[in-house]
Amino acid sequence: MNGETKKIFRKKTFIEQGSFIINELPKNKTMEVHHHPHVEKKAFKEYFLEFVMIFLAVTLGFFAESLRENMNDRGKAREYIQSFYEDLKTDTAKVSEIIQFDDEKIVGLSDITKCYDTISQNPKSSSCLFRIVRSTISNKPFQITDRTLQQLANAGGFRLLKKEDADTISRYVQAFNNIRDFQSTGYQQAQDDVRKMLSLVIDVKATMQLLKPELKGELLFSHDKALLNEYFNDLIRYNGFTNAQRRLLKDFKDNQIRIIQYLRNKYHFE
Repeated sequence: MNGETKKIFRKKTFIEQGSFIINELPKNKTMEVHHHPHVEKKAFKEYFLEFVMIFLAVTLGFFAESLRENMNDRGKAREYIQSFYEDLKTDTAKVSEIIQFDDEKIVGLSDITKCYDTISQNPKSSSCLFRIVRSTISNKPFQITDRTLQQLANAGGFRLLKKEDADTISRYVQAFNNIRDFQSTGYQQAQDDVRKMLSLVIDVKATMQLLKPELKGELLFSHDKALLNEYFNDLIRYNGFTNAQRRLLKDFKDNQIRIIQYLRNKYHFE
């Protein structure tokens, strides 16, 4: 290659090197080099600060959710307590009604011994039995209002209540269970025995007389002293159970009043 061919503005020449072909750049051109942007490494304090911020955000979110749930639970617990408070007032009125009913029965049964002496001396003088028999026709069992109690049991509401409130309700239910057991066992059996014996000592006409407001004539038809003695023994037993129920209900009512006063003062219920 002669010198003339070497000019300032040379054409591109190709230099073969192995299997690669390299373009020779003009000598007055500079190869451009692409550099990656320089990223400065964060200091440990910055990483730690970011961690603390994330941790605080998560923690505060957790506490906020817990606070919201706690407020909801307290609101629900108050609703349960207020509902129980209203049920309690209803139950107190029901107990008062039954106590009054039992008071009237006890008055009607107060002459059992005197009536027995009268009939023993003269079987035809049985008019004293009218009031006694009417006092043994029926009972008024007490049934608790369990609307709120069912909700507490089925929805797991007891866990929302404060311990002293849950304990108060549990003791109240237990006291009612004692009354219910008394009514369904001994008292009911005494009632059944008196009714059974009554059918043996009076006739149909006498039974019809019991439905009338006027108490006239004689009631007893049987002159069987053994049967009469058994009937009056059942009456005495029944009278004892009636007095026992009244005492149970009176104590139960006193407890109701204490619970009502406790809840009214604690939660400012009307």
